[in-house]
Amino acid sequence: MKMLEVLKSKNRTLLEMHIGILFFGLLCQALGAFFVEDQWFYAKSLWFGILFALVASVHMYKTLDRALWYGEDAQSQVSRGYMFRYAAAIVIFAVIGFTGVMNVLVVFLGYMSLKVTAYLQPITHKLCNKIFNETDPEPEALAEEEVSYAEEISQKDNNA
Repeated sequence: MKMLEVLKSKNRTLLEMHIGILFFGLLCQALGAFFVEDQWFYAKSLWFGILFALVASVHMYKTLDRALWYGEDAQSQVSRGYMFRYAAAIVIFAVIGFTGVMNVLVVFLGYMSLKVTAYLQPITHKLCNKIFNETDPEPEALAEEEVSYAEEISQKDNNA
């Protein structure tokens, strides 16, 4: 029960991303068991890529969280974080490729779990709602003032 409380205190979106990344890693590991000859080399490469994806997702979260406080400079803050992750990926893939300690393509497969997680998010969100016994709030109609303001904006967009 205490573990559920710790998980509830964490950022929900980041938790859902991590669940999706780990699920994708387990799926790739299970499928690789049927098609790969060198299981240890494959597993080492895959789980390094998964770990790299987990670290990248935490960095992405912290970058976006920090950017919220920057106001006008938020775009440059996000861009710097993106460039850092991109440069780190290039360096890591280059080192792995030149040394041959792991399979670059399998590491890349693990790292791409970040992308797959975006598609798995509705599933992981429902799973987390079941685990935490939560439901999503019901959408409510906008107040009259908000509706008129939204209509003004849409009319300006249509006239432009």
